[in-house]
Amino acid sequence: MKAIEVKNLTYSYDESKEVLRDFSFSVEEGEYVAIIGHNGSGKSTLVQLLAGLLSGYKGEIKILETLLEKSTLRKIRADIGLVFQNPDNQFVGSTIRDDIAFGLENRQVLPAKMDDIILEYSTKVGMEKFLDSAPENLSGGQKQRVAIAGILAMNPKILILDEATSMLDPKGKKGILDLIKEIRKENPTLTVLSITHDVEEAAGADKVLVLNDGALYLEGTPDEVFSHEEELKKIRLGVPFLRSLINALLEQGIEVPTSIKTEEELRDFLCR
Repeated sequence: MKAIEVKNLTYSYDESKEVLRDFSFSVEEGEYVAIIGHNGSGKSTLVQLLAGLLSGYKGEIKILETLLEKSTLRKIRADIGLVFQNPDNQFVGSTIRDDIAFGLENRQVLPAKMDDIILEYSTKVGMEKFLDSAPENLSGGQKQRVAIAGILAMNPKILILDEATSMLDPKGKKGILDLIKEIRKENPTLTVLSITHDVEEAAGADKVLVLNDGALYLEGTPDEVFSHEEELKKIRLGVPFLRSLINALLEQGIEVPTSIKTEEELRDFLCR
């Protein structure tokens, strides 16, 4: 089943310039798709359209095979969990416990069940010891973990990460990405759509879409997309470090197995 299906999506804020132009793509249930592009390419606008936060677009948006329109907006929003770039924008409670509980209350979860759910999802993200802490006392990485816990506690079918790791240091970013991997193992039907400018992050996705000036520029597996190094440079995007090494070897006539996914595997291959 298609979790997200977008057909011929066109949107303009003021009718002077189209932010998205005839943009079409689809995401299968359980798939992890990364959408990359430079600033101003239309990524954030796309997130707002998928979540029903913007109207007045041309084209068609379906979420879990339901057409997005006014009458279906509440149902669709119940299936989507959105994690923003700045977790401070999502906090509404005075403590972590209160913040996670807020989303559960909106879903009309019985109070008797809340404590167990809060403990379960705070534990999943490694924040169970901070439930009575105030958000302002947490680091950026900890805040992002709490934001993810609050969204996952509401049991969404689609998780959208809107530049969710862009404010984190490399260690914090790795922690969040490892967490997403673990969550997907536990729930194989969870669909993840990651909006990012980080090509290293996108390299871990099942599929990558490249947006350029509101239009689809490239689409395919990470290996397929990042093999187009020169085309990506033209739109001010790079390629993951490992892919850059492999591309350089291929240019020298050295065939590299497609099974190689890490720098360690490439080093072992070259040292044989």
